Amino acid sequence: MADRLSFDSELIARIGWLIKLRWLAVTGTAVGGGVAFLLLPPTAASLPFFAVTAGIALYNLVFALYFRALKRGPAGRLRLHQAIPFAYLQIALDLLALAALVHFTGGVESPMALFFVFHVIIASILLQPGVSYFVAALAVGLLCAVVGLEYGGLIRHYHMALLHVELYRETLYLVVYLGWMTITLVLVAYLTTSIAARLRVRDRELVESNSTCQLRTQELAELNAQLQQIDAERTRFMVLVTHELRAPINTIYSALELALGGYASPEKTRAVLERAQKRASELLDLIRDLLDLAHIREQTIRPEEATPIQVADVLREVVEFMAVEAQSKGLTLEVEVEPALAPVRALPEQIKLVWTNLLSNALKYTAPGGRVRISLRQDARWIIGEVSDTGIGIAPEDLPHVFDEFYRASNARRSSPHGTGVGLAIVQRTIEHWGGTIRVESEVGRGSRFVFSLPRAD
Repeated sequence: MADRLSFDSELIARIGWLIKLRWLAVTGTAVGGGVAFLLLPPTAASLPFFAVTAGIALYNLVFALYFRALKRGPAGRLRLHQAIPFAYLQIALDLLALAALVHFTGGVESPMALFFVFHVIIASILLQPGVSYFVAALAVGLLCAVVGLEYGGLIRHYHMALLHVELYRETLYLVVYLGWMTITLVLVAYLTTSIAARLRVRDRELVESNSTCQLRTQELAELNAQLQQIDAERTRFMVLVTHELRAPINTIYSALELALGGYASPEKTRAVLERAQKRASELLDLIRDLLDLAHIREQTIRPEEATPIQVADVLREVVEFMAVEAQSKGLTLEVEVEPALAPVRALPEQIKLVWTNLLSNALKYTAPGGRVRISLRQDARWIIGEVSDTGIGIAPEDLPHVFDEFYRASNARRSSPHGTGVGLAIVQRTIEHWGGTIRVESEVGRGSRFVFSLPRAD
């Protein structure tokens, strides 16, 4: 189908070339006939000759107007179906007109019979492979009709000017002449069809190569855009990391400078070092979170390659570890796990990070006496985890950014200055890497609710 569409598209373009070529042929024929009329004595064929030439010019004008309308018409198969018979009609009329010109310029004596060769060549270039043989057969048939009708006296024979040899009645000459013309036209049809077929194959290969190059160029452009985006993210990440590292390092450096330089009194030196220790602890937390985030970014294990695990087992381990913190803060910790849960495909240490970050945030931002609730259930396709609290909540303007790296809501910074702003980014990247989703619902002063889903491995 693609080859046919390509041929049809070429056909429409070449019809215009054929019409222009016909204008040149009409001009040349008229000029040649005019010169002969001036230099040679007029004959009875002069008027029919110019009449045929005028007829060619007239139908070529009609063809030119129709072709202009064809080009302006709607594109698609309808226009192509119009173009193919249009090309056949032009070739057929040209052959009939040429047979008439051969007749009026001497029949077998006329050199214009050689123009049949040009029409076979044009048909090989313009039409489908194999049609040129039909054109050659039609040309031979028309030439035989002219010669036969003149030979039988059914139509008048017009001698070329100054030539009165009765060749049109010489049987042997006519047989040789027609045989030679038949062989010539068939050979021309074969050669030009072969050459045209090879050229079409090369043209198709060039088009396919061009399409491939365009596709590769588009792919390279997309890859380049992705690389630029990655580079921009890397630059942003480095700026954010540098900003987050600078504050605690400056604090630690200043504290050590005060202590070692003797600028602080002995009773204040301990307080200065404790402040440095606290900032160093924050720095270690940030470095740990950055390492976790980098590990998730570079994760190469795909979900289908991971061993199925039980999310409930990971949850119990995290709850057992963090229950002491909840108890020391006076919080009620509720855990509800649906029995007989299906497994999920993920790495246990990464699911542990999800539970740890969600639960630690809930404990951190919930005031003493509050409640933190954890649930784990399943439906037909998903394992669904939920962590909700009665803490400070998240403002509506902060909700779209809670999963951004290094982002902390304004009330979270006031409630707990210590925090990296990376935990929820780790949670989201982990859940999405293993084929799941996560969402958050929150209201300031009434708490937050984080719900994530992971696809069941069964």
